[in-house]
This record gives sequence, structure tokens and C-alpha cells, in this order.
Amino acid sequence: MSKFKKNFRSFWLPILAVFVLLATLGLSLYRVYLKLQGVQSLNTNLTQQIADSTETIKNIQAEVDRLKNEDLRQTNIEVKKEIEDLKISFKSAVGAYEEILGLEERGSKIASEESKFSSILNFLAKDDLPSAQKTITDLIADINKEKTRLSSLAVAPIPANVPEIIEAPSSGFRKQKVTIGDVSYLVSIISADLNSTKVIVDTASDGTCTGNCPVLSLAAYAGRSGAWAGINGSYFCPETYPSCAEKKNSFDTLLMNKNKVYFNSDNNVYSTVPVAIFSGNSARFIGQSSGWGRDTGVDAVIANRPLLVLDGNNMFGGGSDDKEAARSNRSFLGSSGNMAYIGVVHNASVAESAKVLQAMGIKNAINLDSGGSTALWSSGYKVGPGRNLPNVVLFVKK
Repeated sequence: MSKFKKNFRSFWLPILAVFVLLATLGLSLYRVYLKLQGVQSLNTNLTQQIADSTETIKNIQAEVDRLKNEDLRQTNIEVKKEIEDLKISFKSAVGAYEEILGLEERGSKIASEESKFSSILNFLAKDDLPSAQKTITDLIADINKEKTRLSSLAVAPIPANVPEIIEAPSSGFRKQKVTIGDVSYLVSIISADLNSTKVIVDTASDGTCTGNCPVLSLAAYAGRSGAWAGINGSYFCPETYPSCAEKKNSFDTLLMNKNKVYFNSDNNVYSTVPVAIFSGNSARFIGQSSGWGRDTGVDAVIANRPLLVLDGNNMFGGGSDDKEAARSNRSFLGSSGNMAYIGVVHNASVAESAKVLQAMGIKNAINLDSGGSTALWSSGYKVGPGRNLPNVVLFVKK
């Protein structure tokens, strides 16, 4: 036993110690190996993630480069231009339609123009802007051609039974021929003595109206006010005009009606529109509405443009407005001393109307609305009836 212990200590114990050492070392190496394997796996995952991220970054960069090359600002500018072109085309189409209505009022046949306008609407509905623009150009050319034709026409023939008289009548209604130079004009005129007649302005609304305003015929106004004569009033926005969609039948000039109510007072404080004021047996015509207060002691106040005659002087030689230069029926309101006049100069420009009234000896006069609004009434329509109106000028017995 003692020998065995001695042999064990001298031979096996060192071997066992070496074995234990080797086993411990192996286990440590294995653990290191496992760690290295984990690190390698982690590195592989990280490498893949980096690769994936790099690819994503490349894709994002490619998209950024594409967007830069596409130039979204330029695209936005192009879209805005298309929208603006569409607005311009629509506005031009609306303007052309109102010109067509004007031609119809002057007696033109408008079937061809209406057909082209219908085509424009179809093109715009289909987003075919080039075709719409081309048709608008063609339509405007046709309208201008017809307007030129109408302007070149001689004044309409005057019936042979109409007397040629230069002076305005002393009372009542008369049709007369007035010749200036080598051109003769037909004039329908009603004269009233302010000692026995009162001038009033009647309105369909009770106060200022800016849209969807009530209107009446001239005959209806005359009937409810007991007037013996009347004429259409100031410029207004007819409901048939597309540009008047938001302000149908409204007018924006100064006016005082028979109930002593002032209309559009706030927006006429600085107005340059001429105004006529009737009071008692006299009348005043002022070049600018801003020069008139808000006196309710007078009988009637109505503003409209242009001023035709003032103190016997012709105040309107013409202007750049095509509508004023075109020949049409021209309504007017005038006075001389204690006489008041309402009437129509037929087939005349506004400048020609001013010349005619001056030649007739009418001392003061303003232009009233014309075209399709023209209406003159005295125990029945002498001219018109025209369209329904938001305001009129009436003669009533005192």
C-alpha cells in the first residue's frame, strides 16, 4: 500500500495533473471558440445589415437624383400655367358670349357665333385647351368682323312720315328727324314742364342691393307710381350675362329713389360718375357724384355716365370704349331751364348722341343704359320694352 501510494504520487499524479490542466485548457479554448463563432455570426449579421442599409441609401439617393432631374418646381410652374391658361380661356369665352348678346341686341343674326361658343364649352369640358383657344380666336375674329360691318352701316332709314325738326318738342312725345352735317338721326323724345310734372326715380328694391336684385318692367314701374311717362335708368348687370352671376341685376352708381332712400352711397363718396338732380321746377347736372351731398329735400337723384351736354356744351367727343363707339339705341335724361327730357337717339354712338342733343338745344344731358335695356314708355311703349330693370326714371303729375 505504501508502495502504491509512492508509485501514484511519483507517476500518476503528475499525469493526472497534466490531464486536468489539458482538460481545463481545452474547455477554455472551446469557450473562446464559441465566442469567436458568436462574434463571427454577429459580424456577418452586421455586415448584411450594413449591406442592406447601403442598398437602401443607394435607392434613396437614386430617387433624390431622379427628383432633382425631374425638377418639381418646373412641373409646378407648368401646372400653374395650364390653370392660368384655362382661366384666361374661360374669361375670354364669357366675354365673347356677352359680345354675342350685344350683337343680337343690335339685330345681328348670331347662329354661327352661338355654335362656335357651344364648341368652346365642349372643348373646355373635355380639357382640350388648344382646341378651345383656337375656337375662341376664331369666334372673336367673327365678332369683330360683324361689329365692323355694323359700324360701317349708314344710319338706319328714317320713315318718310317722321318730320325733320331740329328743336326738342315743348311737351309730350314726338318722333323727329335731326340732321347734323350729311347724317340724319331718328330721335324719340318726351318733354315735360317741371311746373306741372315731377321727376322721380323708382327702384325694385327698397335699398342697396348687390346680387340677385329684384327687377320690374318699365310699364310695371309706371303703373304702380301713376307715371305718365318713363325711361330705363342706370347701367346694371343683367342676369343673362355670365360675368354678372354673382351680382345679378345690381347697379353700383349713386341714386335716390322716390322714397328718399339713397343707394350705393358708401361706394360713391369719391365717385367721378356724372349725376342729375331734379327738384321742384329745376334741375342740376354735376360732372362728378362726389360733388353732391345726400340731400333728401330734392325729388330725384340718378348718376350715370357719360355726361353728354352741360350748359349747352358738348361734353363727350368719344372714348376708347368699343361699346360707346358702336351704333345702338342711346337713352338719355336731360333738361333745359324748367323743361325735362327723356328719350332715345336711335342707331347712334354715344358721341353722336351728344351731338344730336346739343343740336336740339338741350342744355344738360347724361347718358343712360342702352342696348337691350332701352325702353321708353308713355301710355304704351314707344321704344322697347327691353329687359326688366332695377331702376327707372319717371314723369308723374304734380
